[in-house]
Amino acid sequence: MESRVKFAGHPVHPMLIVFPLGLLGAAVVFDIVYLISDNSQWAVAAHYMIGAGLIGGLAAALFGWLDWLGIPAGTRAKRLGLWHGLGNMAVVVLFILSWLLRRENPAMPPTGAIVAGLSGVMLSLITAWLGGELVYRLAVGVDGGAHLDSPSSLSELPAGAGLSAARKGDGPSSFSG
Repeated sequence: MESRVKFAGHPVHPMLIVFPLGLLGAAVVFDIVYLISDNSQWAVAAHYMIGAGLIGGLAAALFGWLDWLGIPAGTRAKRLGLWHGLGNMAVVVLFILSWLLRRENPAMPPTGAIVAGLSGVMLSLITAWLGGELVYRLAVGVDGGAHLDSPSSLSELPAGAGLSAARKGDGPSSFSG
């Protein structure tokens, strides 16, 4: 099932998820460094990273939701996509809470702010696994006919173009040795 929203031939949602995952995950690492070092600059940097990560997360969520709308009803992919999206909404809520709790004094975040961020990262590991399941197991967002010798997505040819009839059955399940 191909993605509904693409840029240069690739789905937009996976292009955007790297920002919230990287920024929010790094913010938690920075909080841990702050706790160990007692250097408040780490906590301030974490505060700004959370703000940027939330903006990226909302952008990624919009394109993920648009792709989810295109998944056929009653499928495992639709159900997993729902859990993936709801879980990521919970991640965003946890980081909003973390950001709000530290907003008054970013240099000295309260324990609750750090716990909310750590909880958000732990939940994001589960939702990232669900996203991987959607793509790698259920082929959500994968071009129809995709194979190891597909033409470039910039060529505007379909993924299965140029594949000889003899090779159409090739793949891991038909490997002969």
